[in-house]
Amino acid sequence: MVMQETRGLILYNRNFREDDKLVKIFTEAAGKRMFFVKHASRSKLASVIQPLVIADFIVKVNDEGLSYIEDYGQVRTFHGIQSDIFSLAYATYLLSLADAAITDGTYDPHLFAFLVKTLDLMEQGLDYEVLTNIFEIQILERFGVSLNFHDCLVCHQVGQAFDFSFTYAGLLCPQHYDRDPRRSHLNPNVPYLLNKFQHMQFSELKQIRLQPGIKKELRDFIDQIYEEYVGIHLKSKKFIDDLQGWGHMMQKNS
Repeated sequence: MVMQETRGLILYNRNFREDDKLVKIFTEAAGKRMFFVKHASRSKLASVIQPLVIADFIVKVNDEGLSYIEDYGQVRTFHGIQSDIFSLAYATYLLSLADAAITDGTYDPHLFAFLVKTLDLMEQGLDYEVLTNIFEIQILERFGVSLNFHDCLVCHQVGQAFDFSFTYAGLLCPQHYDRDPRRSHLNPNVPYLLNKFQHMQFSELKQIRLQPGIKKELRDFIDQIYEEYVGIHLKSKKFIDDLQGWGHMMQKNS
């Protein structure tokens, strides 16, 4: 067991026995780990082990089993996200997706930084749907999926009205649509935006303004990609899907 100091983001907690908790923390220094907190309701850690809390932790990391939180320092919460059901739903999905993308104990400070920065931008009020799309596209490689949204897979032309072929796992330009009669028939703006999303820097995000129609087309196509190539079904994603119905009705009535 190794003592470490590290920043950590709480992914979730769950009850264990009568008053104990298991807490999944994505740590910057040691990857995702499951931590055991005894007598959680009476512990000084009670307010710190909630989802979407970032803190500086002193931890005992155990590669063979549960790890332990010894102490904590500076704490930060995302009050803006937590005060809005829509932002909270999307942020919770990002936590679940990051949890699914790598195995426990995998050192991945780049994913940690990417997740925290995405949450920071969501907290600042940037479009949580677009931020989620960018996150989903950029972490596909963590699931072993590498898709090219830049050029035609046949002739490698760029800047065309591309469509996507699941048969060939890539783009087809108009000259090669006939290679796949079952191509996706996408709005050409969808692969164009996904190509942008794959390489987008955070400094560019404030310039993004997408209409509801194109955002729905992006959502539907990214769902297809995850169903076809990743195959995970997260409860937090189902909640987002349900929000598209009753959640927006609630917005209209508020």
